[in-house]
Amino acid sequence: MNLNDLFSLEGRTALVTGGSRGIGRMIVEGFLAAGIDRVYITARKGGELNETAEELGDKVVPIQGDISTMEGIDELVAEISGREKKLDILVNNAGAAWGNDYLDFPEQGWDKVMNLNVKTPFFLTQKLHTLLTAAASHQRPAKVINIASVDGLRINPWETYSYQASKAALIHLTRRMAARLVQDHVYVTAIAPGAFPSDMNKVARDMGDESAKGIPNKRVGDALDMGGSAVYLASRAGDYTVGETLAVDGGIVNAHLPTHFADPAGGR
Repeated sequence: MNLNDLFSLEGRTALVTGGSRGIGRMIVEGFLAAGIDRVYITARKGGELNETAEELGDKVVPIQGDISTMEGIDELVAEISGREKKLDILVNNAGAAWGNDYLDFPEQGWDKVMNLNVKTPFFLTQKLHTLLTAAASHQRPAKVINIASVDGLRINPWETYSYQASKAALIHLTRRMAARLVQDHVYVTAIAPGAFPSDMNKVARDMGDESAKGIPNKRVGDALDMGGSAVYLASRAGDYTVGETLAVDGGIVNAHLPTHFADPAGGR
């Protein structure tokens, strides 16, 4: 046994949606460090997308598009299918959030978030099924990694109703998809990130020290944390992990003590 056998992604091709920034970019950097052959990244904004591809090198291929619609999904699938005969790894990372007071929460804020965070991962995976299964085998399965959130595992104090509901839905959808796709040697898992600096999580980005106070291991996440977790699930090391959601959060979900808790001595 050696590290290369465990974690190498040599010979593999991946697609990371929303891969130009934030958590998506961290995952791309992890895949590159693991020796992946090629990574396609998508985003709506072409300028930022192309800049990221130029910064990360020739193995990163940008494809601009909007996958929040079925038309956009079909266009991306057609583009990838025209370039590749197989796809080894799909990371469903593109997502949206919306916050509003409960009494003012709009239908637009519900539909936009639920469509991109739940509908898109399902239908993009479905329409890429031929490519994902083309080279998948019992010895080397294809991988689908859905990017959920700790907000799908517990509530947060913000009124982001559709976001929290969508991430909980994605976690359960991951289990259901895994039960079906394991039959085709496609293993589906999810990552539930905690506080990682990004345009979506501006508090972790702009107030990292303050955010760290509420995290059990006292820091926000970084590219090594996210990249390493994604490489684990995508590589041979993660081949016996199916349908699981990995919380990558510094202990927020599983090691966080409540602010007020009962006296273990029963008040005596």
